[in-house]
Amino acid sequence: MAASGGTSYRNGANSRNSLKFDKPFSPNSNPNSSLKSKSLPNSTLGRSSPASLGAAKNDGGVPGRVRVAVRLRPRNSEELIADADFADCVELQPELKRLKLLKNNWDSDTYEFDEVLTEFASQKRVYEAVVKPVVESVLDGYNGTIMAYGQTGTGKTYTLGRLGEEDTADRGIMVRAMEDILAEVSLEMDSVSVSYLQLYMESIQDLLDPANDNISIVEDPKTGDVSLPGASLVEIRHQESFVELLRLGEAHRFAANTKLNTESSRSHAILMVHVKRSLKGRDSTLGSDIGGHSHLVKTLKAPIVRKGKLVVVDLAGSERIDKSGSEGHTLEEAKSINLSLSALGKCINALAENSAHVPVRDSKLTRLLRDSFGGTARTSLVITIGPSPRHRGETTSTIMFGQRAMKVENMVKIKEEFDYKSLSRRLDIQLDKLIAEHERQKKSFEMEIERITKEAEDRISEAERSHSNALEGSVECADKEVEELKNLVKRETLLRKAAEEEVDNLRTQVAQLKRSETSCNLEISRLCKSLEDEQNKKKKLEGDIAVLQTQLLQLSFEADETSRRLDRGEPGKVLGSIDSQVQQVKHSLAQEPGNGEKASVAKLFEQVGLQKILSLLEAEDYDVRIHAVKVVANLAAEETNQQKIVEAGGLSSLLMLLRNTEDETIHRVAAGAIANLAMNETNQELIMSQGGISLLSMTAANAEDSQTLRMVAGAIANLCGNDKLQKKLRGEGGIKALLGMVRCRHPDVLAQVARGIANFAKCESRASIQGSKAGKSFLIEDGALPWIVQNANNEASTIKRHIELALCHLAQHEVNARDMMNGGAVWELVRISRDCSREDIRSLAHRTLISSPTFQAEMRRLRIDY
Repeated sequence: MAASGGTSYRNGANSRNSLKFDKPFSPNSNPNSSLKSKSLPNSTLGRSSPASLGAAKNDGGVPGRVRVAVRLRPRNSEELIADADFADCVELQPELKRLKLLKNNWDSDTYEFDEVLTEFASQKRVYEAVVKPVVESVLDGYNGTIMAYGQTGTGKTYTLGRLGEEDTADRGIMVRAMEDILAEVSLEMDSVSVSYLQLYMESIQDLLDPANDNISIVEDPKTGDVSLPGASLVEIRHQESFVELLRLGEAHRFAANTKLNTESSRSHAILMVHVKRSLKGRDSTLGSDIGGHSHLVKTLKAPIVRKGKLVVVDLAGSERIDKSGSEGHTLEEAKSINLSLSALGKCINALAENSAHVPVRDSKLTRLLRDSFGGTARTSLVITIGPSPRHRGETTSTIMFGQRAMKVENMVKIKEEFDYKSLSRRLDIQLDKLIAEHERQKKSFEMEIERITKEAEDRISEAERSHSNALEGSVECADKEVEELKNLVKRETLLRKAAEEEVDNLRTQVAQLKRSETSCNLEISRLCKSLEDEQNKKKKLEGDIAVLQTQLLQLSFEADETSRRLDRGEPGKVLGSIDSQVQQVKHSLAQEPGNGEKASVAKLFEQVGLQKILSLLEAEDYDVRIHAVKVVANLAAEETNQQKIVEAGGLSSLLMLLRNTEDETIHRVAAGAIANLAMNETNQELIMSQGGISLLSMTAANAEDSQTLRMVAGAIANLCGNDKLQKKLRGEGGIKALLGMVRCRHPDVLAQVARGIANFAKCESRASIQGSKAGKSFLIEDGALPWIVQNANNEASTIKRHIELALCHLAQHEVNARDMMNGGAVWELVRISRDCSREDIRSLAHRTLISSPTFQAEMRRLRIDY
């Protein structure tokens, strides 16, 4: 399809001939340098995206954020004249990987990228810093994507598609990537094939076969993978062949002359390089005797094949119509380019903001790149910008696109499978050799028998002639010779039959081997089922062990009571009483399986007594002690029992367990019981007076189990809600203990930490309003603010709700405002006032922002329309 309105093929070519290559490859050397990825500051990192551009992720992948590099084009001849009196709109700091966007002579914005490439950076520097790690990943079996984005005329095609025919130092990313790939692959075992396409006016066209101008996109309904079965796929075996292919593709690509670029690309070019590498499997041999002869039978293992795909995307440049001067058909092309780039930007925004919906189907470009952003590919993006202050708006848009792309995280996954077709071909070749050898031996047997038979016939004829010619021969001697000849023929006939029987035996043994293979498969299935049965038995035995542990606790009650009664001379009654209690508890468990544990604990509490249960907390037997602390924890869960437990000394016993034992199970259950008791204000003061916060802090520091940390965090969170205990709790390390538990990263633990911080902030806010608290918040002094701001928009609703409430309470006290502004809390407060799902928190954030002069001034400085 020829373009109209000023659009033409590059290099003035209009041919639609497909490309054929006959030249062999010669491998090139591969540089050994590679790029080590550097982590970015928190301000530029994005959260993990929940989904790719419409594709589901698979488990087992490795997280890999999209890496973004910015490259500055030097001033062109027009800019050297028109902008001679003006400074560049950007200032690069490559050693810090920063870029300053100058708004005016005194104000600028600073942005950080993975790489910052000045106008003096060579093509080799760009390749090794941005592309080489992706190419190495493709050779290892991963998918990789290299994409250039920027305003028209900023050097995207120069960076990616430069052939370097006049100066090899000017070679672009496509040529250098293929050199490294061909240097690593084996021409005998591996294969490299390419497709070269363009997306023009929402139509996918084959640059290697222009007649193929409407290629369909096919999606796998199971995996979501995108393929283009209608595109030409050319196998590459020589670097010169690949360069010729690029030259032909560029000649067919649409371009036009605009005010901004004399050769502006009017389509998105997409180069797909498919690398298939074989990993040779090991062979094992098995010796066997067949038909009395020793043979060597080979069991072949299927080779492993790694399939990597490198996608290089040269996006058409974004442009403003009033600057480019596009009109007619060129205007329609510009609209199509801007629409597809806009669709890509929307998808990047949705992924960066963890949106539930990613509009991947708005454009064919986003459908083709669904694996590159948020998918399984390792992706590097090069954004190209110009220095001219006249295009500051387009430069700002390009920089913000790169910043959002850095927040997209892919789940990189290796593409590896078994090459059963290759194994089948090898087996067919081996079988053909065996059949040919068998036919050769059979033919040799037949020829030998024919030779012997002919020799025997000749000897018989000669004997007959001799007999007839000999007048004086002995008849007896002649008969004996004839008999010998007959015996010889008979033996040769028997040998022939034996050979045929051996061939039949070989065929029978081949059939037996096939049946043996089927039998082995059935045996494997039987063993799998047997393994599953053993696992079920194991689970049943674990249940039986749990029952036996419960019985052990009951027997410990019986033994202790029996020994006391024996001392007083009444053994029979006590034993019967305990036995009766155990039977009653078992009977109640059988009748009410849903509430069996609570019923048995209540029964035990009534009949054995609280003092007896508490005394078992000091038992020497570990199982008795652990069951006793579980009983106390269950009793503490009921509000009616809490006062009794405290009066009987149960709180002191639980704190003693935290102090004197090292078992984490006991720590977890005891901390849970203390958390239940800490819901009462009187009990909270008792816990603090007995050093409970120090013991809980020590337990949190030594614990590794997430459930133990959750119980400890819940107990401290309850204590944080007491107005009277604020200073003492902070002084004994309560706040730092809470912050220390975030190392666990378990959502339940983080929810309890967030609840404790919210309770503490609420009490501080109330004290500040009442005038009993002056100065900054203890939370800010102990360093809790960065974690609070970081988790203010946490995906877990329980964490997010508490953190939002804590931020609002901290902001109500004006003395905290300056620290909160420096910590980035203003943006979160604005978001809470607008987007929080709970009206009361949303209203509280709104009132705080409008009532604080400090926050009002900061929002005006940040140009937040509020």
